Amino acid sequence: MSEAAALVFLLDVDNTLLDNDRFGADLGDTLAAAFGNDQRDRYWSLSRQRRDECGYADYLEALQRFRSGLDNEPALLQMSKYLLEYPFEQRLYPHALETIAHLRTLAPTAILSDGDVVFQPRKIQRAGLWAAVRGEVLVYIHKQRMLVAMQQRYPAAHYVMVDDKPQLLADMKRQLGQRLTTVFVRQGHYAAAGEHERIEPPPDQTIACIDELRGRKLEDFLPSAPTIPLAAG
Repeated sequence: MSEAAALVFLLDVDNTLLDNDRFGADLGDTLAAAFGNDQRDRYWSLSRQRRDECGYADYLEALQRFRSGLDNEPALLQMSKYLLEYPFEQRLYPHALETIAHLRTLAPTAILSDGDVVFQPRKIQRAGLWAAVRGEVLVYIHKQRMLVAMQQRYPAAHYVMVDDKPQLLADMKRQLGQRLTTVFVRQGHYAAAGEHERIEPPPDQTIACIDELRGRKLEDFLPSAPTIPLAAG
């Protein structure tokens, strides 16, 4: 984007547009079937250690560390293929692509995700999300720390951030203030964990699933719009 827009939609990926928890469960089942439960647990331990180091889920680096002691296991070399060719298009939440198409009729729409520079873009491409946003994709290590860079790429008077992590939304809101509308999607384990945390400032809007945005109009996302709570039922 070369000219400033009135509004830009920013969409998270994992557990916002696609069910990354389901991918994690599938990966765990595959590891257990190939290497046993103990080795599966070791992989997740390495993965958590790597997340603590870098701040995001680094599945490929965890696999590099996992290979120790398993170099003669025939299944080991198949795991990279499993990760890179995983059918993420089958893990999209219902009507995720239609939701993106709807938002794009209202304002410029981009993906703003955390992750590494290899697996995360691959996931976005495999899911069909890259094409859905016409290549408007940003992947940072910590996106809440990259808001200046984001605004340089997508200058706008107002932003809407849709994410499943309420604390991250609060962090972004503290930085951008009334120029940002935060939309919390109650999907995935981060959203569930957030139920027991004090979130300040709270999300501007809360939805149960990404599909709910298909019925929204542009004015629903502007600062003067009333707070829209989670739909009943």
